[in-house]
Amino acid sequence: MNQTRLRKLLIPVSVAALVFVTGCATLQTKQNVQDGRIALLTGRPDDAVNYFSRAAESNPNYKTSYTLRESVWTYLGRAYYETGKYPEARTALDKALASDKNDYVARLYLGMTFVRSNDRDRGLAEMETALNGIHEWLENLASDSSVGNYWDTNKQIRKNIESGLAGKPSAIELVVTAQRVGKQLEEEIDRAQRDNVQSLYRQPR
Repeated sequence: MNQTRLRKLLIPVSVAALVFVTGCATLQTKQNVQDGRIALLTGRPDDAVNYFSRAAESNPNYKTSYTLRESVWTYLGRAYYETGKYPEARTALDKALASDKNDYVARLYLGMTFVRSNDRDRGLAEMETALNGIHEWLENLASDSSVGNYWDTNKQIRKNIESGLAGKPSAIELVVTAQRVGKQLEEEIDRAQRDNVQSLYRQPR
């Protein structure tokens, strides 16, 4: 078999192998992010750091496919924040915002990180911007019947934001609101997906 024919035969095989390896890597990244989310929600931030670190290493540009599309750097920053490693949290969250300045969840946790690092004025400003951005995003989402019907249906997240921003809250007071909203948003991802699936099963066939 001459070399030209051999190359023609090998090229499709090489492409198929590359697609397979890439697909496996993407699935592994997705699994690491999902395992990290579960670790965060169940109070295991150290485990979450490990999962998200592996995901960021394998695919630093990864974003979830949920309606609230968070980057792997946002999640890693959140996990570092929960472990009290604030310099590492800031590094990860800065990377998230460098790729998407409208990542309000990243900005929310960056604000909390500033407060915990004794930069309260900057932290307060970042949290206020983030909370207002999240509120506006939820309001806009509510007008989209395809997904809005499943997100913050009782407006509890928006009400928490409104009450938290009312008056002139201190930086520490706003951290309490920010932490609550951050957790609610994460829980809302799974609840909205569950309700969406259930509604599909209830539709007449």
